[in-house]
Amino acid sequence: MKAIVYEKYGNPDVLTMQEVDNPKIKEGCVIVEIHYTSVTAADVYMRKAETLLSRLFLGLFRPSRKILGTEFSGVVVSVGEKVKKFNTGDSVYGFTGFKLGAYAEFTCLSENASIAEIPEGISYSDAVCMADGATTALFFLSTKAKLEKGSSILIIGASGSIGTYAVQVAKNSNALVTGVCSGGNEELVRQLGADAVIDYTKEDFLTSEEKWDVIFDSIGKYPYKQCRHLLNDGGRFISTRGGPAELLFGSLLNRLRKKKFISGMSVNKSKELELLNELVENNRIQAIVDREYPLENIVEAHTYVESGHKKGNVVIKVKRNAT
Repeated sequence: MKAIVYEKYGNPDVLTMQEVDNPKIKEGCVIVEIHYTSVTAADVYMRKAETLLSRLFLGLFRPSRKILGTEFSGVVVSVGEKVKKFNTGDSVYGFTGFKLGAYAEFTCLSENASIAEIPEGISYSDAVCMADGATTALFFLSTKAKLEKGSSILIIGASGSIGTYAVQVAKNSNALVTGVCSGGNEELVRQLGADAVIDYTKEDFLTSEEKWDVIFDSIGKYPYKQCRHLLNDGGRFISTRGGPAELLFGSLLNRLRKKKFISGMSVNKSKELELLNELVENNRIQAIVDREYPLENIVEAHTYVESGHKKGNVVIKVKRNAT
Protein backbone atom coordinates (compact mmCIF):
# COMPACT_ATOMS: atom_id res chain seq x y z
CA MET A 1 0.00 0.00 0.00
CA LYS A 2 0.99 3.64 -0.39
CA ALA A 3 1.85 5.58 2.74
CA ILE A 4 3.54 8.82 3.74
CA VAL A 5 6.70 7.89 5.64
CA TYR A 6 9.26 9.95 7.53
CA GLU A 7 12.64 8.52 8.50
CA LYS A 8 13.89 11.58 10.37
CA TYR A 9 12.54 14.69 12.08
CA GLY A 10 12.54 18.04 10.33
CA ASN A 11 10.74 20.25 7.82
CA PRO A 12 7.86 19.06 5.60
CA ASP A 13 10.30 17.66 3.02
CA VAL A 14 11.07 14.71 5.32
CA LEU A 15 7.65 13.30 4.35
CA THR A 16 7.84 10.97 1.34
CA MET A 17 5.40 8.62 -0.34
CA GLN A 18 6.53 4.98 -0.21
CA GLU A 19 5.20 1.47 -0.76
CA VAL A 20 4.86 -0.39 2.54
CA ASP A 21 3.31 -3.69 3.59
CA ASN A 22 -0.43 -3.86 4.05
CA PRO A 23 -1.56 -4.39 7.66
CA LYS A 24 -2.62 -7.94 8.56
CA ILE A 25 -5.94 -8.64 10.21
CA LYS A 26 -5.89 -9.60 13.89
CA GLU A 27 -8.44 -11.08 16.25
CA GLY A 28 -10.81 -8.43 17.57
CA CYS A 29 -9.66 -5.92 14.95
CA VAL A 30 -10.86 -4.40 11.70
CA ILE A 31 -8.96 -3.18 8.67
CA VAL A 32 -10.15 0.17 7.33
CA GLU A 33 -9.48 1.37 3.82
CA ILE A 34 -8.76 5.04 4.45
CA HIS A 35 -10.51 7.51 2.17
CA TYR A 36 -9.49 10.69 4.00
CA THR A 37 -7.06 11.76 6.69
CA SER A 38 -6.04 15.23 7.89
CA VAL A 39 -3.11 17.44 8.83
CA THR A 40 -3.37 18.88 12.33
CA ALA A 41 -1.06 21.07 14.38
CA ALA A 42 -0.21 17.94 16.38
CA ASP A 43 1.02 16.24 13.19
CA VAL A 44 3.32 19.19 12.57
CA TYR A 45 4.69 19.04 16.13
CA MET A 46 5.33 15.31 15.83
CA ARG A 47 7.04 15.72 12.48
CA LYS A 48 9.40 18.29 13.96
CA ALA A 49 9.78 16.68 17.43
CA GLU A 50 11.70 19.64 18.81
CA THR A 51 11.31 18.84 22.52
CA LEU A 52 12.83 16.07 24.61
CA LEU A 53 9.37 14.97 25.76
CA SER A 54 8.21 14.51 22.17
CA ARG A 55 11.38 12.52 21.38
CA LEU A 56 10.76 10.24 24.36
CA PHE A 57 7.33 9.45 22.92
CA LEU A 58 8.18 9.35 19.20
CA GLY A 59 11.75 8.04 19.23
CA LEU A 60 14.87 9.67 20.65
CA PHE A 61 16.97 9.94 17.48
CA ARG A 62 14.54 8.98 14.71
CA PRO A 63 10.82 8.22 14.47
CA SER A 64 9.81 4.84 15.84
CA ARG A 65 6.35 5.25 14.25
CA LYS A 66 7.18 6.21 10.70
CA ILE A 67 3.66 6.94 9.47
CA LEU A 68 1.96 9.99 10.97
CA GLY A 69 -1.75 10.79 10.99
CA THR A 70 -4.41 10.40 13.68
CA GLU A 71 -7.75 11.16 11.98
CA PHE A 72 -9.30 8.89 9.38
CA SER A 73 -12.51 8.11 7.54
CA GLY A 74 -13.13 5.20 5.24
CA VAL A 75 -14.66 1.75 4.84
CA VAL A 76 -14.20 -1.47 6.82
CA VAL A 77 -12.78 -3.99 4.33
CA SER A 78 -11.85 -6.84 6.66
CA VAL A 79 -13.14 -8.03 10.03
CA GLY A 80 -11.17 -10.19 12.43
CA GLU A 81 -12.50 -13.05 14.52
CA LYS A 82 -14.75 -12.17 17.48
CA VAL A 83 -15.50 -8.67 16.14
CA LYS A 84 -19.09 -7.72 17.00
CA LYS A 85 -19.32 -3.95 16.48
CA PHE A 86 -18.55 -3.64 12.77
CA ASN A 87 -19.15 -5.41 9.48
CA THR A 88 -17.42 -5.36 6.13
CA GLY A 89 -18.68 -2.37 4.15
CA ASP A 90 -19.39 -0.12 7.13
CA SER A 91 -18.50 3.54 6.59
CA VAL A 92 -16.50 4.60 9.63
CA TYR A 93 -14.38 7.40 11.01
CA GLY A 94 -12.20 7.81 14.05
CA PHE A 95 -8.94 8.52 15.78
CA THR A 96 -5.86 6.27 15.80
CA GLY A 97 -4.43 7.75 19.01
CA PHE A 98 -0.86 6.85 19.95
CA LYS A 99 -0.76 4.25 17.18
CA LEU A 100 -0.75 7.00 14.50
CA GLY A 101 -0.59 5.60 10.95
CA ALA A 102 -3.49 7.37 9.20
CA TYR A 103 -1.29 8.71 6.38
CA ALA A 104 -1.75 5.40 4.56
CA GLU A 105 -4.23 3.53 2.39
CA PHE A 106 -5.12 1.04 5.15
CA THR A 107 -4.96 0.74 8.92
CA CYS A 108 -5.74 -2.05 11.38
CA LEU A 109 -7.42 -1.08 14.65
CA SER A 110 -9.16 -2.79 17.53
CA GLU A 111 -12.93 -2.69 17.29
CA ASN A 112 -12.82 -1.03 20.73
CA ALA A 113 -10.59 1.80 19.52
CA SER A 114 -11.93 5.29 18.79
CA ILE A 115 -14.10 4.26 15.83
CA ALA A 116 -17.72 5.01 14.99
CA GLU A 117 -20.00 4.65 12.00
CA ILE A 118 -20.32 7.83 9.98
CA PRO A 119 -23.76 9.45 10.47
CA GLU A 120 -26.01 9.24 7.43
CA GLY A 121 -25.65 12.14 5.01
CA ILE A 122 -22.14 13.12 6.12
CA SER A 123 -19.27 12.94 3.61
CA TYR A 124 -16.00 11.18 4.35
CA SER A 125 -14.28 14.58 4.07
CA ASP A 126 -16.51 16.20 6.69
CA ALA A 127 -16.35 13.18 8.98
CA VAL A 128 -12.57 13.00 9.10
CA CYS A 129 -12.07 16.54 10.33
CA MET A 130 -14.49 16.03 13.22
CA ALA A 131 -12.81 12.86 14.52
CA ASP A 132 -10.24 14.68 16.66
CA GLY A 133 -11.14 18.39 16.79
CA ALA A 134 -14.81 17.99 17.70
CA THR A 135 -14.23 15.09 20.11
CA THR A 136 -11.47 17.05 21.85
CA ALA A 137 -13.82 20.00 22.32
CA LEU A 138 -16.50 17.65 23.69
CA PHE A 139 -14.00 15.94 26.01
CA PHE A 140 -12.82 19.19 27.58
CA LEU A 141 -16.03 21.23 27.62
CA SER A 142 -18.73 18.60 28.20
CA THR A 143 -16.94 15.76 29.99
CA LYS A 144 -14.26 17.60 32.00
CA ALA A 145 -15.44 21.19 32.49
CA LYS A 146 -19.16 20.31 32.46
CA LEU A 147 -20.05 23.59 30.78
CA GLU A 148 -23.50 24.77 31.85
CA LYS A 149 -26.22 27.07 30.55
CA GLY A 150 -25.34 30.71 31.16
CA SER A 151 -21.64 30.07 31.82
CA SER A 152 -19.27 32.52 30.21
CA ILE A 153 -16.35 31.08 28.24
CA LEU A 154 -13.32 32.54 26.48
CA ILE A 155 -12.05 30.33 23.64
CA ILE A 156 -8.48 31.07 22.56
CA GLY A 157 -7.82 29.94 18.99
CA ALA A 158 -11.52 30.00 18.11
CA SER A 159 -10.93 29.63 14.36
CA GLY A 160 -8.70 26.55 14.60
CA SER A 161 -9.43 22.84 14.17
CA ILE A 162 -10.40 22.47 17.85
CA GLY A 163 -11.61 26.03 18.45
CA THR A 164 -14.26 26.01 15.70
CA TYR A 165 -15.88 23.00 17.35
CA ALA A 166 -15.41 24.42 20.84
CA VAL A 167 -17.48 27.45 19.84
CA GLN A 168 -20.26 25.18 18.58
CA VAL A 169 -20.15 22.85 21.60
CA ALA A 170 -20.27 25.84 23.95
CA LYS A 171 -23.27 27.35 22.15
CA ASN A 172 -25.04 23.98 22.25
CA SER A 173 -24.61 24.24 26.03
CA ASN A 174 -26.20 27.72 25.91
CA ALA A 175 -23.01 29.35 27.18
CA LEU A 176 -21.96 32.95 26.53
CA VAL A 177 -19.05 32.61 24.11
CA THR A 178 -16.17 34.99 23.44
CA GLY A 179 -13.75 33.84 20.75
CA VAL A 180 -10.16 34.96 20.27
CA CYS A 181 -8.90 34.93 16.68
CA SER A 182 -7.52 37.23 13.99
CA GLY A 183 -9.82 39.79 12.42
CA GLY A 184 -9.90 37.86 9.16
CA ASN A 185 -11.61 34.95 10.90
CA GLU A 186 -14.10 36.99 12.94
CA GLU A 187 -17.00 36.42 10.55
CA LEU A 188 -16.51 32.64 10.64
CA VAL A 189 -16.35 32.54 14.44
CA ARG A 190 -19.49 34.66 14.77
CA GLN A 191 -21.32 32.45 12.25
CA LEU A 192 -20.47 29.45 14.44
CA GLY A 193 -22.21 31.12 17.37
CA ALA A 194 -19.73 33.34 19.22
CA ASP A 195 -21.46 36.19 21.05
CA ALA A 196 -18.30 38.33 20.98
CA VAL A 197 -14.92 38.16 19.24
CA ILE A 198 -11.56 39.59 20.28
CA ASP A 199 -9.17 40.27 17.41
CA TYR A 200 -5.79 39.45 18.96
CA THR A 201 -3.97 41.44 16.25
CA LYS A 202 -5.62 44.62 17.58
CA GLU A 203 -6.37 43.87 21.21
CA ASP A 204 -4.50 41.96 23.91
CA PHE A 205 -7.16 39.85 25.58
CA LEU A 206 -4.82 39.32 28.54
CA THR A 207 -5.37 42.96 29.52
CA SER A 208 -9.17 42.67 29.41
CA GLU A 209 -11.13 43.80 32.46
CA GLU A 210 -13.77 41.16 31.72
CA LYS A 211 -13.73 37.82 33.55
CA TRP A 212 -15.01 34.41 32.47
CA ASP A 213 -16.19 31.21 34.15
CA VAL A 214 -14.17 29.07 31.74
CA ILE A 215 -11.09 29.82 29.63
CA PHE A 216 -10.25 27.23 26.96
CA ASP A 217 -6.83 27.56 25.34
CA SER A 218 -7.49 25.33 22.35
CA ILE A 219 -4.00 25.89 20.91
CA GLY A 220 -2.06 25.16 24.10
CA LYS A 221 -0.09 28.39 23.88
CA TYR A 222 -0.94 30.32 27.03
CA PRO A 223 0.08 29.11 30.52
CA TYR A 224 -2.35 29.30 33.41
CA LYS A 225 -0.39 32.02 35.21
CA GLN A 226 -0.94 34.41 32.28
CA CYS A 227 -4.71 33.90 32.29
CA ARG A 228 -5.72 33.24 35.90
CA HIS A 229 -6.63 36.90 36.56
CA LEU A 230 -9.30 36.58 33.85
CA LEU A 231 -11.15 33.82 35.71
CA ASN A 232 -14.10 34.29 38.02
CA ASP A 233 -13.91 32.60 41.43
CA GLY A 234 -14.52 28.90 40.91
CA GLY A 235 -13.52 29.27 37.26
CA ARG A 236 -11.83 26.60 35.16
CA PHE A 237 -8.79 27.06 32.93
CA ILE A 238 -8.52 24.39 30.22
CA SER A 239 -5.41 23.75 28.15
CA THR A 240 -4.79 21.24 25.36
CA ARG A 241 -1.24 20.92 26.65
CA GLY A 242 -1.36 17.41 28.06
CA GLY A 243 2.18 16.67 29.22
CA PRO A 244 3.14 15.25 32.63
CA ALA A 245 4.29 18.66 33.88
CA GLU A 246 0.91 20.25 33.11
CA LEU A 247 -0.99 17.36 34.70
CA LEU A 248 1.12 17.50 37.87
CA PHE A 249 0.82 21.29 38.03
CA GLY A 250 -2.94 21.08 37.58
CA SER A 251 -3.32 18.45 40.29
CA LEU A 252 -1.36 20.53 42.80
CA LEU A 253 -3.11 23.75 41.83
CA ASN A 254 -6.57 22.24 42.20
CA ARG A 255 -5.77 21.30 45.78
CA LEU A 256 -4.64 24.80 46.67
CA ARG A 257 -6.97 27.16 44.81
CA LYS A 258 -10.63 27.79 44.14
CA LYS A 259 -9.88 28.09 40.43
CA LYS A 260 -9.30 24.83 38.56
CA PHE A 261 -6.74 23.84 35.93
CA ILE A 262 -7.87 21.16 33.47
CA SER A 263 -5.55 19.45 31.01
CA GLY A 264 -4.78 15.96 29.75
CA MET A 265 -6.18 14.05 26.81
CA SER A 266 -8.76 11.44 25.93
CA VAL A 267 -6.93 8.34 24.71
CA ASN A 268 -10.16 6.57 23.77
CA LYS A 269 -12.73 8.86 22.18
CA SER A 270 -15.58 6.34 21.84
CA LYS A 271 -17.81 8.23 24.28
CA GLU A 272 -17.16 11.56 22.57
CA LEU A 273 -17.82 10.01 19.13
CA GLU A 274 -21.24 8.88 20.35
CA LEU A 275 -22.00 12.39 21.59
CA LEU A 276 -20.72 13.86 18.33
CA ASN A 277 -22.92 11.58 16.22
CA GLU A 278 -25.97 12.75 18.17
CA LEU A 279 -25.06 16.38 17.51
CA VAL A 280 -24.44 15.72 13.81
CA GLU A 281 -27.71 13.82 13.39
CA ASN A 282 -29.60 16.72 15.01
CA ASN A 283 -27.80 19.32 12.84
CA ARG A 284 -26.23 20.96 15.89
CA ILE A 285 -22.63 20.87 14.70
CA GLN A 286 -20.95 21.31 11.33
CA ALA A 287 -17.56 20.46 9.90
CA ILE A 288 -15.24 23.31 8.92
CA VAL A 289 -12.93 22.42 6.02
CA ASP A 290 -10.36 25.00 4.96
CA ARG A 291 -8.44 23.15 2.25
CA GLU A 292 -8.22 19.71 0.70
CA TYR A 293 -5.07 18.14 -0.76
CA PRO A 294 -4.38 14.79 -2.43
CA LEU A 295 -2.09 12.44 -0.50
CA GLU A 296 0.81 13.11 -2.85
CA ASN A 297 0.71 16.81 -1.85
CA ILE A 298 1.21 16.12 1.85
CA VAL A 299 4.35 18.32 1.96
CA GLU A 300 2.36 21.32 0.70
CA ALA A 301 -0.39 20.59 3.22
CA HIS A 302 2.06 20.44 6.13
CA THR A 303 3.68 23.68 4.96
CA TYR A 304 0.31 25.41 4.95
CA VAL A 305 -0.71 24.15 8.40
CA GLU A 306 2.68 25.12 9.82
CA SER A 307 2.15 28.68 8.53
CA GLY A 308 -0.54 29.11 11.20
CA HIS A 309 -3.14 30.59 8.86
CA LYS A 310 -5.61 27.74 8.44
CA LYS A 311 -9.29 28.09 9.30
CA GLY A 312 -10.74 24.95 10.75
CA ASN A 313 -9.33 21.80 9.16
CA VAL A 314 -7.05 20.68 6.36
CA VAL A 315 -8.07 17.32 4.92
CA ILE A 316 -6.11 14.87 2.79
CA LYS A 317 -7.77 12.70 0.13
CA VAL A 318 -6.13 9.29 0.30
CA LYS A 319 -8.46 7.36 -2.03
CA ARG A 320 -8.67 9.12 -5.38
CA ASN A 321 -12.37 8.53 -6.05
CA ALA A 322 -13.49 9.13 -2.44
CA THR A 323 -16.51 11.35 -1.84
